[in-house]
Amino acid sequence: MATFILFGKYSAEALKGVSEARTKKAAALVKKLKGKVIGMYATLGEKDLVFILELPGLDDAIKASVGLYRLTGISFTTSPAISVDLFDKLLAKG
Repeated sequence: MATFILFGKYSAEALKGVSEARTKKAAALVKKLKGKVIGMYATLGEKDLVFILELPGLDDAIKASVGLYRLTGISFTTSPAISVDLFDKLLAKG
């Protein structure tokens, strides 16, 4: 499983649909892609949401990002993430 960070930005229309039911549907979509929600956070500032997901791979991350947009109307920027420990090991190998 790979870790992905999704940064979400509400549109005015997407903000109208905020609900616990929609959040559950979003989590179900991730599960359908054989993924796992590690965390979902509302934030202040440039981005409104941060989702931390584990998914099988990049193809599934793309499907999740687009699927969440279709479901919620929220635009997501999706980035792969690795632990700093792994990052250090990869760079140490030169």
